[in-house]
Amino acid sequence: MSDRKKIVLVTGASSGIGHATAIEFAQKGFKVYAGARRLEPMEDLKQYGVIPIQLDVTSNESVLKLKEIIKHDNGGYLDVLYNNAGQSCTVPALDIPDDWAQRCYEVNVFAPMRLVRELGPYVINAQGCIGFTGSVSGVVPFPLSSVYSSSKAAIHAYAAGLRIEMKPFNVKILNFVTGGVKTHIADTRSIPKGSIYDIPEMELPLKNRQEMAKKNNPISAEAYAKQVVNDFINAKSVDGSLNYYRGAKSYLLGWLLFWCPRFIVEKILISKFKLVPVYDFFQHKYSKEKME
Repeated sequence: MSDRKKIVLVTGASSGIGHATAIEFAQKGFKVYAGARRLEPMEDLKQYGVIPIQLDVTSNESVLKLKEIIKHDNGGYLDVLYNNAGQSCTVPALDIPDDWAQRCYEVNVFAPMRLVRELGPYVINAQGCIGFTGSVSGVVPFPLSSVYSSSKAAIHAYAAGLRIEMKPFNVKILNFVTGGVKTHIADTRSIPKGSIYDIPEMELPLKNRQEMAKKNNPISAEAYAKQVVNDFINAKSVDGSLNYYRGAKSYLLGWLLFWCPRFIVEKILISKFKLVPVYDFFQHKYSKEKME
């Protein structure tokens, strides 16, 4: 089977990183399946030879249907499983409803686990690669994104454990610690009415957090995709790198936590996210009042 065409699955391919990565893989000569809940945004991928698949990564039934397609079309081989589908969640920890938190974890954590469980044997058959779109916020958790950051930290830890489990099968694991990339994943939900954060001082920090990626010279999804596809192609050994810092300022944030005490990092984040007036307000208010 050494002369067979290599097979790739990219999830979350309706836009942004997934869409660009599907195109880049196809242009490199791979047979590419692009998965997303909606087919319409992936119609243009057909011109590159990409095969759009309707896929809800949170549905076991949907994943099992995909599994049958991969088995039927490719004899049970999958060279690259790229778990890219993601769900943002920019909400203070004291405000997040159960269903929002569950949705974040369903997409960012449980869905990749499901895909690895069901498609992992096909990656083993190909002695291929499994990749994850992680985040710098999983390394340096951001304020107003504690749940999202925790979901990315969880997938980083999962990737690290999976790497050890997959070594005897010669399957390579790549975790992309992603910085600024121009995508449409940003969460634009407002602070809930009645929240303790529903104060005028919070307006600027929330807007700043939602627009953070745009303000930090993010790289294009196409530039990111070129890096990621090359990383997959060049992953030859199970003892190679696990974490790949890709996207604007990803290396900087990883370096920051490694070299700086956490309280210094927290001061930097509080300033960067324009939270000083908010914290001053709370410290003054709740030094005199009891929270109900």
